[in-house]
Amino acid sequence: EVQLVESGGGAVQVGGSLRLSCAVSGITFDVYAIAWLRQAPGKDREGVSCISKSDGSTYYRDSVKGRFTISSDNAKNTVYLQMNSLKPEDTAVYYCAAGPRYCSGSPDLYVQDYWGQGTQVTVSS
Repeated sequence: EVQLVESGGGAVQVGGSLRLSCAVSGITFDVYAIAWLRQAPGKDREGVSCISKSDGSTYYRDSVKGRFTISSDNAKNTVYLQMNSLKPEDTAVYYCAAGPRYCSGSPDLYVQDYWGQGTQVTVSS
C-alpha cells in the first residue's frame, strides 16, 4: 500500500517561512521521483518542485527559485519543501506526488502515480 502524507501547512504573513513534509511509504525513492504541486483557487494545478534520487536532479518553477528548497531524508522516507520569503501568490493547497523517476521538467507535465491528500498554505498581508 502506497501512502503519501503531507504536513506542515498553515497560515503565515508575507515574508514568513514554512516547511512542508511528505512522508512516503510503500514505494522506493530509487524508482520514483517525488514532486510538489500546488493548486490555488480558480487555477489549474501547477508544478512547484521535484527531486530524484536516481540522478540527483531537482526542479523548481521560476517563481520559487531562490525561495524554496526541496530536500529528502531517505532514512526517514520523507521529502521536505522549505519555503521562505512567502508571498500571497504562494497561497494554495500543496500536494506531494510520486511519479516518473527523473525530474525532467515541471511535474504538471507528467502523470503522477500517487498523490497525498494536500495541505493548505495561506500567506496573508
